[in-house]
Amino acid sequence: MPATHHSSAHPGASLEVPPGAPPADVTTVVGRIPVLDVRPVVQHGRRPAKAVTGESFQVSATVFREGHDAVAANVVLTDPQGRPGPWTPMRESAPGTDRWGATVTAGEAGLWTYSVQAWGDPVTTWRHHAQIKIPAGMDTDLVLEEGARLYERAAAQVPGGADRRELLAAVDALRDEDRPAASRLAAALTPEVDAVLARHPLR
Repeated sequence: MPATHHSSAHPGASLEVPPGAPPADVTTVVGRIPVLDVRPVVQHGRRPAKAVTGESFQVSATVFREGHDAVAANVVLTDPQGRPGPWTPMRESAPGTDRWGATVTAGEAGLWTYSVQAWGDPVTTWRHHAQIKIPAGMDTDLVLEEGARLYERAAAQVPGGADRRELLAAVDALRDEDRPAASRLAAALTPEVDAVLARHPLR
């Protein structure tokens, strides 16, 4: 899979099922959140990688940014007709390595492409700070209000229904001054909230 574009938005590569596609051009552009060393790749991108129809394979890339704010990434496969599929979340292979990966599957014969998308993750950044500051009693009201506003932003881009209600319930808990700060924070860190944010990440 040659990496045809390296940037913080849409680095891509091609996957041929079966062989026969022309080599791709290779362009490197580095943005604020670099996405580098996208794999699999053959001959530095001059030839597409090969896979069997229905085979699952891993796409990986190095994703990072300056400073301590969190990043997130996903993979989008595009089929031979040019139709992008649903995105697949990537996970960091090991903490601190900046190496991210996800397993995807090409479902039919033809020339597929994939893109790796990366973005700043404000919710994960806030959670990290909140889990330090709230137990220490530092800037409690400010930190909780910041979280409430982030969750409101996330809820605004979620289609109506149970997912949105889950996030708005977390907003209410974060602003509930009748509860201890630790309890307000815990209500925003439940597995149910995590699942909604995994389906609808705030970028």
